[in-house]
Amino acid sequence: MKKFYRRLSDAMLSLLERAKMTEYTFILIIAIIIGLLAGFSAIGIRWLIKTITAISFGSGSNLLDVLSATPWYLLIIIPALGGLIVGPIIYYLAPEAKGHGVPEVMQAILLKGGIIRPRVALIKSIASAITIGTGGSVGREGPIIQIGSSIGSTIGQFFKAPSRRLKTLVGCGAAAGIAAAFNAPIAGALFAVEIILMDFAIVQFSPIVISSVMATVVSHTFEGDFAAFIVPHYHYASPYEIGFYFLLGAVCGLFSYLFIKLLYFSENFFDNKLKLPEQIKPALGGIIIGIIALQFPHVMGVGYDTINLALHGNLIWYLAIGLLFAKIVATSVTLGSGGSGGIFAPSLFMGAMIGVFFGEMVHGYFPEITAEPGAYALVAMGGLVAGTTRAPITAIIIVFELTNDYKIILPLMITCIISMILSTKLSRESIYTLKLVMRNIGIKEGREINIMESILIKDVYNKPDPKSVIFIEDKFGTIVNKLIHNRGREFPVVDANGVLQGIISVDMIKDFLFEKDSLSSVLIAADIMNRKFEYVTPEDNCSAAIDRMRKYDHESIPVIENADSMKLAGIVSLKDIQDAYNLEIEKREITSSLSSSIMMNEKEQRVHFLEGYEIMEITAPESFYDKSIRELNVRAEYGVDILSIKKSNGDNERVIPFPSPDYVIRKEDRLVVAGEIKNINLLSNI
Repeated sequence: MKKFYRRLSDAMLSLLERAKMTEYTFILIIAIIIGLLAGFSAIGIRWLIKTITAISFGSGSNLLDVLSATPWYLLIIIPALGGLIVGPIIYYLAPEAKGHGVPEVMQAILLKGGIIRPRVALIKSIASAITIGTGGSVGREGPIIQIGSSIGSTIGQFFKAPSRRLKTLVGCGAAAGIAAAFNAPIAGALFAVEIILMDFAIVQFSPIVISSVMATVVSHTFEGDFAAFIVPHYHYASPYEIGFYFLLGAVCGLFSYLFIKLLYFSENFFDNKLKLPEQIKPALGGIIIGIIALQFPHVMGVGYDTINLALHGNLIWYLAIGLLFAKIVATSVTLGSGGSGGIFAPSLFMGAMIGVFFGEMVHGYFPEITAEPGAYALVAMGGLVAGTTRAPITAIIIVFELTNDYKIILPLMITCIISMILSTKLSRESIYTLKLVMRNIGIKEGREINIMESILIKDVYNKPDPKSVIFIEDKFGTIVNKLIHNRGREFPVVDANGVLQGIISVDMIKDFLFEKDSLSSVLIAADIMNRKFEYVTPEDNCSAAIDRMRKYDHESIPVIENADSMKLAGIVSLKDIQDAYNLEIEKREITSSLSSSIMMNEKEQRVHFLEGYEIMEITAPESFYDKSIRELNVRAEYGVDILSIKKSNGDNERVIPFPSPDYVIRKEDRLVVAGEIKNINLLSNI
């Protein structure tokens, strides 16, 4: 199957090359395809949720009426059954489908170059539809975002897009998901660049906008120009009302912080404190949701019916307060226990409840200068989204696109910005980034940390040299000789079976050197080694190795096969890690730039990096065949350097970075060379 997939991909790329299409045109066409597929996926998941809801509770135009007529015991049993189905599906088929999805997309962008497994789209669709359809207190926007991102990644991988472009295509899918969910194309595009890509680079923006618009077109065509909510006309009562929106922003910021903290408290409790099989934890969450729904059935599902009641002023303030806290708990339990769904709709729900309560209070005391509670509910929806996601621009545009009323912009901006500022003061991370930080994934530190985390120890460590390994019975004289004749400051100490017992550093033996002659046959390694030490395994990453070296101010750290055997596998030094990091940076930059050129019809791929200089991929000249690089003396004869060689072997291609002078060039080789443009042109025309 993989071979068929690869051949189909190659055939499509060949067809596109023959069409002599530029890379920019190609990306735009792919963006259109992603938008169309994401739009249809959004329609599909909405239909699936509606179908499962009808099977679970019965059909009806208003879910609240249906839930009110449902027997109390079914309100508990149905969410529990939904959890029993969802738990094994996620656990065995796609763990990435657990939770609200957006952090998983961000993780794929940061650590995997935008690679998302194709199966995630299908599993996320099924798991989220079952969770929401059986009463889970989550939204459908998060799943649609993750599904769209998975579609974008899959299409990008199919066309062998480089990492830089693949991330953009993932953003296209995310934008299309939000656009299709709310019929808000501008908000979809801004969500992708503000949250998913965290980059407003104009180069990336065009395809994202196109995907967003195409997904909206699909929604309009097949479901009509529907609105996610039935929004009343916004009423701005007086200029004095602005002061109340500052206060509303502060309230939204406080509840944003409360939601973030309670959600991750719930996740930590279910993941680390509750000793139950992972597969059945969602069922327990379903039972808790059912118990809450006995008093507040409004919390089940996406909650759009209740939001509409709030927007039209049909909720009493004390019910709104009860629903606010019930929704925070219900959503936290649904996601914490392992259910699948988004936090966007719950944030809008909570904002609407805050707005109703706040609006009732200020309108009750100041009726002449304040609007109806529904206006505050609408603005507070944006405030909660801004506070939880830390994406105020997206929040402002979503609410604006729902109303198409410019009068709401000023109150909305004030509320969203104040909410975000206060929430940020209380909690540094957003509801999305906190999950990544808890997984030790750096976000604000830049790409260096994430690249370190992507390089595994097994790719950089050196196997033990018998001459540098100290055995536990070695005498002091032997130890000194080994330290003198080998580089490094730290040396592992092992027993006769190769099991790591301790560490000896150069600094540790300094005090004994003055008595070397008298101690050389008396003192052994076991007497002076440090039994407190850190180690890594081949599956650890370089970031973890550096953190452990810093603990003891070491320049190297032993590598063991596994924690059970403690058998020494090798040693890795800071220099090894630094060299690997530099090579990875160079490889990513060169590969990304070259791949962007290679994707389309250019027969010769060029990357300019200095005035008059470039990197270029060329076919090996016939006169180079069966000769070594040393024999050809390429640098002296042609004034260029060979950076890497691509060897083709049927369906496989292998890259040899910085080949040795003894490498013999073959007929099928392609050379990546760097130098002055005129010299490269001469070489390519031989």
